Amino acid sequence: MRLFPKIPLADWVDNFVSVLTERLEGFFDGVSSIIGWFVESIVNILSLVPSLVLIGIFVIIAWWTSRWGVALFTALGLLLIHNLGYWPETIDTLALVLTSVIISIIVGVPFGIWASQNETVKNIITPVLDFMQTMPAFVYLIPAILFFGIGVVPGIIASVIFAMPPTIRLTNLGIRQVPKDLIEASNAFGATTSQKLYKVELPLAMPTIMAGINQSIMLALSMVVIASLVGAPGLGADVYRAVTQIKVGVGFEAGLAIVILAIMLDRISQNIGRSKAD
Repeated sequence: MRLFPKIPLADWVDNFVSVLTERLEGFFDGVSSIIGWFVESIVNILSLVPSLVLIGIFVIIAWWTSRWGVALFTALGLLLIHNLGYWPETIDTLALVLTSVIISIIVGVPFGIWASQNETVKNIITPVLDFMQTMPAFVYLIPAILFFGIGVVPGIIASVIFAMPPTIRLTNLGIRQVPKDLIEASNAFGATTSQKLYKVELPLAMPTIMAGINQSIMLALSMVVIASLVGAPGLGADVYRAVTQIKVGVGFEAGLAIVILAIMLDRISQNIGRSKAD
């Protein structure tokens, strides 16, 4: 028995979403078209390159950023994915992850810079980021479906919401950790705020920012199976079908492909961050 009447929170949220859907329908359609076009463009570009040539490009990138160990793993892993027949699905998954991370960077880095320069913004944005990270990812799919329909776009939107907080947090942290004596030295030389930001703070904070981007990549990749629930293509769809059809072998193959892709992207992005530090 309740001591007080139940707060109609669910009704308030439903009404809010309905109002947004009605009044901003054109905006959501435009966003959906742009994101859908961008993902399709990445898939088309990657698909134009022969698979073995693309594997070679990834191996070269891995060697350039991480030397021979990661390059060897990348070569063997991608060749295994190709041999198992999951190459088209891997391209779809890579396009989904890249789109999610690019949006996270475009939106997250400016917010992180803003939070680092303004204490009030930091205090406001911190609980919002806590909410974004702790809310179950499945919940984001519900409004995403209402706003953007079924397909890859709601999956990307949910991935962006889930993956963006580390980029914002670590951009803010990296800039705030720049030594104060360097800031004072730049002030002594008469540097403007923008000069301090672009020539002192951002270069020194870049390793920390790259660590945030690395975490965003991993979180976006962890969303590929959840995104498949709303029609997003890729390896996640194969895992989901294997679960619904109780095909252990197929699920293991698709899951292994996701693991290989995750390790490859993780090592490459990690070592890019370390090279920035050096």
